[in-house]
Amino acid sequence: MARILRFTIAFVLGFAFLVTASSAQAAQAARADGTVARTAVAVRVLRYDAGRAAEFRSAVDQAAQIWNSGVTNVRLVAGSPADFVVLADNGWPRTQPTSLGRGTVWMGRQATAEGHNPLRIAAHEIGHILGLPDRRTGRCTDLMSGASAGVSCTNPYPNAAEKAEVERNFAGFAPVIDFGRIYTESPEAVSP
Repeated sequence: MARILRFTIAFVLGFAFLVTASSAQAAQAARADGTVARTAVAVRVLRYDAGRAAEFRSAVDQAAQIWNSGVTNVRLVAGSPADFVVLADNGWPRTQPTSLGRGTVWMGRQATAEGHNPLRIAAHEIGHILGLPDRRTGRCTDLMSGASAGVSCTNPYPNAAEKAEVERNFAGFAPVIDFGRIYTESPEAVSP
């Protein structure tokens, strides 16, 4: 019996060592310049439920594909149980990330009624779920500038810095977003 117990303990300790070593290797994959070595990081799959996104369902699915084509260590797939839920309502678009990759997105009709692009909104709001904060730069090339870029901006693609930040977030670095906070795109939030 003692021999089986020693073997079991050795096996558990060996397995724990392997898991710890692989986590350390993934963390070391981050380079000094802030980029992430793409081969050393495992892909984290996030499931989303857009079943209650109404007319925004297609935009949400397209936004997920945009993120999937832009980053390598996280993959968004429709399914359940969901890590994040997307809902449609009549307010302004907003997101409440509860932890990295988890939370609730509201696709608000008020913004689209004023001319904002639904695909850009969906990609932006998913950016919050992926750990990105609002950056009200007013530049259309910055996805996380959100509504500050104006209604003429239809760009739904994250820029290189935004993609790299998501890669870092899912490689184990601490995101700069405040979990539990509701990020909203209302004009009051956009005003300086």
